[in-house]
Amino acid sequence: MLTAFARAFRTPDLRKKLLFSFGIIVLFRVGSVMPAPGVSTRAVNTCLAAAKNNDVYSLINLFSGGALLQLSIFALGIMPYITSSIIIQLLVVVIPRLEQLKKEGSSGEAKLTQYTRYLTIALAVLQSTAIVSLARSGNLFPSCTSAVIPNTSVFRIATIVITMTGGTAMIMWLGELITSKGIGNGMSLLIFTSIAAQLPSQGTSILQAAGAPVFALVCLLGLAIVVFVVFVEQSQRRIPVQYAKRLIGRKMYGGTSTYLPMKVNQAGVIPVIFASSLLQIPQLLSQVWHNTTFQDFDNNYLARGDHPLYLLMYFGLILFFTYFYVAITFNPPEIADNMKKYGGFIPGIRPGRPTAEYLKRVSDRITLPGALFLGVITVLPLMLLNFTKNQPFPFAGTSVLIIVGVGLETVKQIESQLMLRNYEGFLR
Repeated sequence: MLTAFARAFRTPDLRKKLLFSFGIIVLFRVGSVMPAPGVSTRAVNTCLAAAKNNDVYSLINLFSGGALLQLSIFALGIMPYITSSIIIQLLVVVIPRLEQLKKEGSSGEAKLTQYTRYLTIALAVLQSTAIVSLARSGNLFPSCTSAVIPNTSVFRIATIVITMTGGTAMIMWLGELITSKGIGNGMSLLIFTSIAAQLPSQGTSILQAAGAPVFALVCLLGLAIVVFVVFVEQSQRRIPVQYAKRLIGRKMYGGTSTYLPMKVNQAGVIPVIFASSLLQIPQLLSQVWHNTTFQDFDNNYLARGDHPLYLLMYFGLILFFTYFYVAITFNPPEIADNMKKYGGFIPGIRPGRPTAEYLKRVSDRITLPGALFLGVITVLPLMLLNFTKNQPFPFAGTSVLIIVGVGLETVKQIESQLMLRNYEGFLR
């Protein structure tokens, strides 16, 4: 990987793309620590230590690189865009009009992207209003008495909401700039940057709270988890596909052999996001619904991530959402029809419905190890909270999956660009 980066910097046009991407990332991180107008920086720093033990907003805070609890310009981070993308992707399966747009090619994809942007802005307005309301009422930092927003006038609150919404729109623009003029997928790289920015502070907290031996063991365990994730993320089931020869005009087409790759982890990190978001609903309700029985249940079983009931529910929800997401995104009848249309078939399987049933059976079998993998990677760091003195594990399931996935994809794009510009063949 380091060799690929060194060769890329020696290539002028690739060097420009890499430096452009780095510049956008630096601008993104500056906006993540710049406070929104009307927010007291001193009060935020005072209350931030107390909020580290509050896991209600941990997911949004993770994807914002810690900017959420700082109430910065980019406080919402990339989370509204992720949520809107997931919603649009799910609606494509439900709404025929959106499904038709997806089949129209580049023009349909452009229209779906436009819908995603509009939904992102709407979600950003809702989320920024909710966050500012929680900060104004003191529920964002429950154990802190300092006034995070000293001036609670309507004009000041509206200014903060508009600033955070504009920050989300700017993040979308920065991500698209990286995709078009830089290297890699812009949105993925911004998520990668936000998560990677949290790792040094989390490691320092473990070192100070648990000591050097525990910190060394955590680093070794993190390295083992990264290796395991790379192995599973690269694993795939290759189904052989044979294309028959066809005579079109005076030319013969087809007659080639290829394969249909099916990843072990087809769902990616989406089931983990769904499961963690669902488990945070009781914690949010406990702050609004002041019922003693419900609050005691939440504090005893769901507030701490290392309780067996919480871990069991988390693991079960990940298994369920993995099968659910693969079922709505992987369409065996459509794949079988496309293969039949172009003269392709799986050796030993008849085209059409038998091919679709075979692909469905293989998908169901290969989804199980992928779901177990996601569950183990996500639950294992939570089981180590007592070991790390209640400090968050730096290599948690969502973090390591995104970091490894984005890193591998970016390196592949750099290597493909290098291959186009400096191909080393047998005759060289």
